[in-house]
Amino acid sequence: MLKSKLEPFIKRYEEINSLLSSPEIVSDIKKMTTLSKEQSDILPIVEKAKEYIEVCDSIDENRSLLDDNELGELAKEELKELEPQKPKLEEDIKVLLIPIDPNDDKNIYLEIRAGTGGDEASLFVGNLLKTYLRYAENRGWKVELMSSSEGTAGGFKEVIALFKGEQVYSRLKYEGGTHRVQRVPETETQGRVHTSAVTVAIMPEVDDVEIEINPNDLKIDVMRSSGCGGQSVNTTDSAVRITHLPSGIVVTNQDQKSQHKNKDKAMKVLKARLYDLEMQEKAEKEGADRKSQVGTGDRSGRIRTYNYPQNRITDHRIGLTLYRLEEIMLNGLFDEIIDPCVAHYQAESMKEAGL
Repeated sequence: MLKSKLEPFIKRYEEINSLLSSPEIVSDIKKMTTLSKEQSDILPIVEKAKEYIEVCDSIDENRSLLDDNELGELAKEELKELEPQKPKLEEDIKVLLIPIDPNDDKNIYLEIRAGTGGDEASLFVGNLLKTYLRYAENRGWKVELMSSSEGTAGGFKEVIALFKGEQVYSRLKYEGGTHRVQRVPETETQGRVHTSAVTVAIMPEVDDVEIEINPNDLKIDVMRSSGCGGQSVNTTDSAVRITHLPSGIVVTNQDQKSQHKNKDKAMKVLKARLYDLEMQEKAEKEGADRKSQVGTGDRSGRIRTYNYPQNRITDHRIGLTLYRLEEIMLNGLFDEIIDPCVAHYQAESMKEAGL
């Protein structure tokens, strides 16, 4: 059965090979790029498929020789090597056959907002941002701060950063949701544990082609920057607020001294938010199962708890608890949580695909 699922990939790969050498495709850069990308995407499946088919054929061939007086013993030895390879290849192929998320290769805008808990929530936004920055450093990604609003006692009320690198979205797409923190605030004199919450949103960076915005749908206001902006930031009308009238989405940016730069950054974030909104609506239409598997479920859903007194971090979606909270936060060791999440959602996707 698996063989029949693999044959179309091999056939399509060979078909693309022929197309790429044809004069009409060679002269059309756009078509050539599209076909090359498709070929690159299916290459891992094709390679594994060929290996799997070869192993299956060799197993069948050796089994047919078991009763042969001269070759029976040799066939038995061959089967000892070949048969364990088959289930391993099947598992590898099942993972490769999971439908590819078109956003997996994209950079992302990571937005963290303080929720319930006042100053303590703002402080945790800062803590969580530091951990994501360390995680990005561990993976060799680059990070650009897009906008921020500082908390009154430190940390941030809201911060948005652009994470750039290989497979950024595929690693961080399951981080969206409510992150709850339990700890004793510095201002707490009686040592009571307080519970606060922050929300994280993961939005893919989009090209202009993917999201078209009608200029008539925008209301753009300029104003003087507020807060800690240095000597010249809040002496000119450099802050920009863009309101997308049809959706009601509002994006503000005041981090740069230049109005033009603030507007450019705000527009990029707006496009990402609109694309994210489209994804949410699509997930709603496709049903709850699909929505949970692509990690774009209810943003208000509590996904993780960070309990400092117990040095415990718990991911509620997969029932994972680790008693290494401080080390994970300090060193950006989020792979210890993300890897099990990826494995869980891959298993769910395999079930849905009937693999």
